[in-house]
Amino acid sequence: MTGPEQDVGAEASTAEPGGPPPDPRRWKLLAVLATVQFIIFLDATIVNVALPSIRDSLHFSEQQLTWVVNGYLLTAGGLLLVGGRLGDMLGRRRMFAVGAALFAAASVLAAVSANAETLLVARFVQGTAEACAAPAALGMIALTFTDPRESQKAFAIWGGLSGLGATLGVVLSGVLTDLISWRWIFWINVPLALVPLVLVFVFGKESRMEGRRALGPVSAILVTGGMVAAVHGMLQIVTHPVGSAEVLLPLCGGLIALAVFVAVQAKSAHPLLPLAFLRNRVRAAGYVGLTFLNAATAAMFFLLVLYMQNVLDYSPLANGLAWVPYCLTFLLGLQVALATMPKVGARAVITIGLTTAALGMGWLALIPADGSFWSSLLPGMLVLGFGGGYTFPATQTAALSGLSMQDAGLGSGIIATLGQLGQVVGLTALVTVSLAVTADSGASGDEAVVDGFGVGLGIAAVVLLAGALLAAATFGRANRDVAKLART
Repeated sequence: MTGPEQDVGAEASTAEPGGPPPDPRRWKLLAVLATVQFIIFLDATIVNVALPSIRDSLHFSEQQLTWVVNGYLLTAGGLLLVGGRLGDMLGRRRMFAVGAALFAAASVLAAVSANAETLLVARFVQGTAEACAAPAALGMIALTFTDPRESQKAFAIWGGLSGLGATLGVVLSGVLTDLISWRWIFWINVPLALVPLVLVFVFGKESRMEGRRALGPVSAILVTGGMVAAVHGMLQIVTHPVGSAEVLLPLCGGLIALAVFVAVQAKSAHPLLPLAFLRNRVRAAGYVGLTFLNAATAAMFFLLVLYMQNVLDYSPLANGLAWVPYCLTFLLGLQVALATMPKVGARAVITIGLTTAALGMGWLALIPADGSFWSSLLPGMLVLGFGGGYTFPATQTAALSGLSMQDAGLGSGIIATLGQLGQVVGLTALVTVSLAVTADSGASGDEAVVDGFGVGLGIAAVVLLAGALLAAATFGRANRDVAKLART
């Protein structure tokens, strides 16, 4: 497709003439890398339905229990940017292997945990493992698939497995917890991490940035400490008042550290994060779409799991199986996006996908206290699943456009970081609003619960619609940016 509306998703479908031949093992490598990405996203949600069983088995307090989820998000969100840059410097295959090994070891530790403290340590290590493996893997994919049409397909598979992993986490959590034990939600990770750990050395080539460059301890400490503190502050909003010291001290401290980090990067000759990297409109549109989608769907997963358990009285098994239709329409949306993106471009796909997802979320916001799965949830879940699956590959394609050998890990780390931040902010803000509305509702029992959940899901629908509009506006004159990327 040519013309003024062409963007990254509508590039030509052949590789540059005279370029190196494609690696014949590239699709096998993608399968290896995507498997670890699948279990990373699986583990981000798989504990949700199992939390009551984990609490009873390991005698968690309610305050401790939140850290089974938050500990993972905190370490991953804080370390992803540094992990991506370390992959650029030390070798992306090496960092992927380190992350896969750490993830397998942490999963074993979680599965055999005899007390709450051991499980929490395991979850922190799993988050660290994600920070090593995820940006390295995505960077390897960006550098391996140089043909535009093949890269779109690779990113679609990658993004699809990410979203599918997050959804199947809820399904498997219910099935394994009900039929076997909550410990199996961690045991299943071990072979899925160890097999790719071996195969990445068979199918993958090492890649790193040219020349030697130090990470820069000041920059690394500022960005990691700032991210960890800010995420910690946001997570505290669920259990503490917004104006409390527990929220404001880490949140403000983290934001100050991040502001100093930006100032340091602007003056550094060899910055950890070149600020010009963030100014590209095409990448920025991908960042917007990904962040807004993650923010809305993270809150949706949490609220609907609670609705099914507390209002519809679903067992963990029934709760998990209820998400199967969502998974199927997510995959359908992914396939449709793969077919249409080369024709209409990433801008149109992101805009249409987020708008469709907003319509599905709007339906879910109308859930009644006396509703049923078939009439109250299923229609919205089907539409939302399709919209999410349709959006994912386009956000990946846009956000990864124009990456070089020097910055593939960094670019991938930015995507992973924004994805985690979207989840944290969306989950924290929308769940907090939902709980506040429930507490202030004049109704009682299930009526009060659905009042709060409806408001939270309604805001999530607005977030998706705002993301669609902002992403479309951010693309701007995409041809200009693609041309600039081609010259750098």
